Amino acid sequence: MKKWLLLTIISVFALALAACGGDKESKGEKSSDSYTAEKPLVIKFSHVTSIESVKGKAADQFAKLVSEKTDGKVKVEVYPSSQLYGDNDELDALMSGNVHMIAPSVTKMVKLDPRWQYVDMPFLFENDEHVQKFFKSDIAQTILNSDQLASNDIKGMAFWGNGFKHFSNSKHPLISVDDYKGLKFRAQAGKVLEAQFHALNAGSATIAFGETYAALQQGTVDGQENTFNNFDTQKYQEVQKYLSTTAHGRLDYAIFVNKSFWDKIPADLLAPIEEALVEATDLANKLASEENAKSFENIKNAGTVEVYEMSQEERDTLKAALQPVYDEFGDVITAELIDGINALK
Repeated sequence: MKKWLLLTIISVFALALAACGGDKESKGEKSSDSYTAEKPLVIKFSHVTSIESVKGKAADQFAKLVSEKTDGKVKVEVYPSSQLYGDNDELDALMSGNVHMIAPSVTKMVKLDPRWQYVDMPFLFENDEHVQKFFKSDIAQTILNSDQLASNDIKGMAFWGNGFKHFSNSKHPLISVDDYKGLKFRAQAGKVLEAQFHALNAGSATIAFGETYAALQQGTVDGQENTFNNFDTQKYQEVQKYLSTTAHGRLDYAIFVNKSFWDKIPADLLAPIEEALVEATDLANKLASEENAKSFENIKNAGTVEVYEMSQEERDTLKAALQPVYDEFGDVITAELIDGINALK
């Protein structure tokens, strides 16, 4: 009888241990032992630029580093050039969990938090050093890890710099403020950009990044604003005749992940994944200035685009013409954010 009782107690204890050990599995969570090089954890990473762009190169390097650091237990599937999702639907895809990671232009987050339009405020940043200070600042973390994102199952991970935007068009050189009057520009979505072109007496049309070349080629719009690298890698020199070095705004990216998916990654795999992201972020920010400089030379050497290099006085005149944008949107972006960025100069 005692022997039977002892065996019963041992059996119950063993079952209890098994139940505790399997608790994570019952909740849909797996341990790192569940993944192998043959059956890895897959992270779907979607972006809209080409593999030759700064973003494309950094994304591919991230995938390579993750594979190396996890011994193949984690595979990052990178989908460039809007292969999986485009400008207009990648954010919704992230929130629904159909994709796990995106690297959009930060203005895509405006629908969740209007402060992300900071990047479009004219002449807010002085140079690349100023931008990098912001990326690493506490004020930047207030929007990268905001309640607005968390409530939509999104986690902000890092900023990837791209560069300063410059205006181009197919009609005539853009030198004075009057030169913008009557032209129609491709723009990303956002009220700040609408106000920017309105201040210049120009029109704008919201067109997805992947559709911009065709819109320029077909004359749907006359011009656009972009970094030298995007202009070069998207081959806009084939459909644009004039480029002015206005450096009036920024086009930067941020890495966002699906929070529910990310939080379920086993800790011993998450650490090397995030380590790889830090390294890829360093590469992205290093490449941005290098690639933009190379692309600027490519554009000038192409022989198809007339490049006008703006003087500081001419840029100051353009800045003054765009002051109404601050008058209209200063409160939306918030004084805290604008003043915080200015304090980093």
